[in-house]
Amino acid sequence: MISLLYEIFNTIRRNKLRTFLTGFAVAWGIFMLIVLLGAGNGLKNGFSANWGDRLLNVVQIWGGRTTIPYAGFQSGRWISLDNKDLQFTEAEFPEEVNFAAGNIGLGSKNISNGAEYISSYLQGVSPNMLTINGLKIAQGDGRFINDLDIRENRKSIVISQRAKEILFKTENAIGKKVNVAGIIYTVVGVYYITDRQETTNSYIPISTFQIIYNQGINISNLAFTLSDKINDEESNTDFMNRYKKRFAQQHQISPDDDAIWYWNRFENYLQMSTVSNVINIAVWIIGIFTLLSGIVGVSNIMLITVRERTREFGIRKAIGASPMSILRHVVLESIIITTVFGYLGLVCGVGLTELVAPIFEPQTGRDSFNAFLNPTIDMNVAIQATILLIIAGTLAGFFPALKAVKIKTIEALNNK
Repeated sequence: MISLLYEIFNTIRRNKLRTFLTGFAVAWGIFMLIVLLGAGNGLKNGFSANWGDRLLNVVQIWGGRTTIPYAGFQSGRWISLDNKDLQFTEAEFPEEVNFAAGNIGLGSKNISNGAEYISSYLQGVSPNMLTINGLKIAQGDGRFINDLDIRENRKSIVISQRAKEILFKTENAIGKKVNVAGIIYTVVGVYYITDRQETTNSYIPISTFQIIYNQGINISNLAFTLSDKINDEESNTDFMNRYKKRFAQQHQISPDDDAIWYWNRFENYLQMSTVSNVINIAVWIIGIFTLLSGIVGVSNIMLITVRERTREFGIRKAIGASPMSILRHVVLESIIITTVFGYLGLVCGVGLTELVAPIFEPQTGRDSFNAFLNPTIDMNVAIQATILLIIAGTLAGFFPALKAVKIKTIEALNNK
């Protein structure tokens, strides 16, 4: 084996320029494949970062005005959501809906503690809004609104980390009182957000909000999470059609009216996932074809090598060399050229993606959007690229090797 490798090395050394140019095509092909895969990964990471810790299987609903007369009502009627929408959503769709939550808000309110104050958007929420909105409460920072707060209409409030720093400085805010536009609330929790910039929103029980601010049973919007039964586009579309029909009945709206605005995060996620998968497939196709151009070059150079060494292979056969040994020689030379230069391209490609990764820092802010983030590749991609190189090198040398094996001894010896 050592003598075979030494012989292959000498052959490559005698044709340095030709080997380099051929190998460069392979290196460039794998380099472009890695860069394209890194770019595709950057798009996928940016897409994932935009969802952050928020649940993906969420549907949110807002009221609006009717555009079609229906059941004796004129068009232009305002449709308001209320507690009954929460109840029928959970009661009539138990297999499709995990839980429903309501939210209501009336704009900014001044929250104060002594001389310190901050303007905060006050919202009345159901307990499950903690999970739906991707909020976090650290250990020791209390809790979110719970069912007991709702049932007893407690004047509990959950404030942001920013509000806590302004109102209480370094003190523990849990159990302290705050004044919200003349009404006293007890701080039960301090939340933070991991995937986007902190807000100063504050949350109180939705029942308390409805009573204090004379909202009756109205809510601003409704959100619910889909069960595991809704796991693809078909099941999602089927459920949403049934739900919209039932919702239209609940509020006496024409089934063809777009008075209600629905935002289906899961549908958006499926659409973006499809786009991401298409991009990933396109990247592999483009990268592989780029690599194939280099492989074709290797195959051509091996054909030239076989033609130049026809007499040598004939002599080998004459003195007893087996066809398999000649086949192994040509294929191994092809694999070595492909693998060595391929790894150079692989290392350069990975190095470039790692070099540019720090440039694309995550964007923060309430309305921030990450289109591209961390364009690096993982170990699985490197392994796949390695396997691809070995297969490509084998194929590049196999057909020229077959030609070498088929050379007849007499013809080879007569070759000048």
